Amino acid sequence: MIRKQQPKILVVDDQPINIKLLQRKLERQGMDVYVAYNGRECLSTVAETKPDLILLDIMMPEMDGIETCQRLKSNPLTETIPIIFITAKASKEGKLEGLDAGAVDYITKPIDLDETLARVRTQLRLQEMFRENLQLQVRLGDARKAAAVGAITQGIAHNLNNLLGVVVGYLDLIKNGHDSPDMVKHSVGLMDNAITRMVNIIRQLGTIANNERLELTTLSASDLIESSVERYRTEYEVPSQVTIESSLDSDTNISANAETFEIILGKLLINAWESYPKNTPAEERSIILKASIDRERGPAMLKLQVTDHGTGISPEVSDTLFEPFITTKTSVGRGMGLTIARHTIRNLEGELHLKENPEGGVTATFTHPL
Repeated sequence: MIRKQQPKILVVDDQPINIKLLQRKLERQGMDVYVAYNGRECLSTVAETKPDLILLDIMMPEMDGIETCQRLKSNPLTETIPIIFITAKASKEGKLEGLDAGAVDYITKPIDLDETLARVRTQLRLQEMFRENLQLQVRLGDARKAAAVGAITQGIAHNLNNLLGVVVGYLDLIKNGHDSPDMVKHSVGLMDNAITRMVNIIRQLGTIANNERLELTTLSASDLIESSVERYRTEYEVPSQVTIESSLDSDTNISANAETFEIILGKLLINAWESYPKNTPAEERSIILKASIDRERGPAMLKLQVTDHGTGISPEVSDTLFEPFITTKTSVGRGMGLTIARHTIRNLEGELHLKENPEGGVTATFTHPL
């Protein structure tokens, strides 16, 4: 059986009799007790022993308890060690001074040993809960990473297998019908499309791995929005009309990566275009892009809203929209656009979220630091 480590308590007081009384009481309860007689000794002992809790007298020569506590709390290596002040000041102001310095509790002189022991045990229990909470957070983070890796891996396998099936199927057609030039040409075109999608999946994964190292430059926000819309029309080859409603000043600039910005906005625009039923004419596929400056929370942000009046968010994916390979489209090789977009935007300290409109359709809101 593994023996649980005894708690380490540091008692700091310039009166040896106080230290002796506390040391005897705590050691009888199975605690390891270390002692220091002034603030400087306290700092040195803490560095050597890493105690679980400190009992610290306020009134000491040279460096008093308040200054000692402030130094401990300003050091990342010692800031989480709970400190209980021992004070002769019974006034409310004296106690508040100690708590403001970072102490978790206080004991007034003359010292009541039983009360002191109870307060020490309480803080040790809280400290243990704090450590367990940190461990749970680490495990939760690891579990989330594992789940994300699993989801991406499963999605990659599913999509690539489907696309490889397309390629193999059309290869068989070509082998069996090589004397039909039209059929060969049609099959090669579909194979080329499937291979392009496979390449895009691999490129998207590379984006996730590398987007933390983006180079940012100062760009005109209005010019960047217009170039993004133009790139969207050209890249996706859709006769889309995007209505831009901008309240930006002509000299509004942002620090951005043009390539990444255009790709993200393009993904939001193509999602808006594809939200309409397939037989909807181009002129009826309304897409509105609003640009403004958001100053409501924290630093000012560029705020872009892409609004459509399509079929809205399917209930089957409403809670999982930003997970890898979540899609309502029937074609294969899709489903990581929103995952990558949100991941990239958050690395740039922006945000992306989708909300259904009361009158139908969806509004995607994309914020980017200025």
